[in-house]
Amino acid sequence: MSKLILASLLAVCCSAHAADLTIHVDGVTSAEGNVMVAVYNSADTFLAKPLRAVQAPAQNGAVDVKVTDLPAGDYAFAVYHDANANGKMDRNMVGVPTEDYAFSNNAFGKRGAPRFEDARIALPADGAITAVNLR
Repeated sequence: MSKLILASLLAVCCSAHAADLTIHVDGVTSAEGNVMVAVYNSADTFLAKPLRAVQAPAQNGAVDVKVTDLPAGDYAFAVYHDANANGKMDRNMVGVPTEDYAFSNNAFGKRGAPRFEDARIALPADGAITAVNLR
C-alpha cells in the first residue's frame, strides 16, 4: 500500500510542475502538409538543438499547436508550414526560406533569424497561449 501512495504522490508532484504552451499560428495558406514547431530553452541551443519538436496537420487559415509538459521557464520557438510534407524547411539557392515561417514574439532578425533574447517568451507554471503570424 505504501508503494501506491508514494507513486501517487510522485505523479502529483511531477505533473504540478509541467506547463502546456499553446501556439496559435495564423497565416497558414493551405491545408497541405504540416505546421512544424521547434521549442528551444537557451540561446546556446536556439535553432540548433530543440528541446521539443511537435507538428500538427495544416489547415487553411490558422492552426493551434500544443506543446505539453514543459517546465516553467523561458523559451523561444520557430514554426514553419511544411507545405510539401518533406520534413524540412525548404530554401532557395541562396538559403532564403521558401516556406512560410515565424518565430515566437513574431521576432525578426536583421539578416536571418532573430536572437533567442528577441524571441524569448516566459512560460508560467499554469501554461500559456501565444500567437504568431507566418510570413
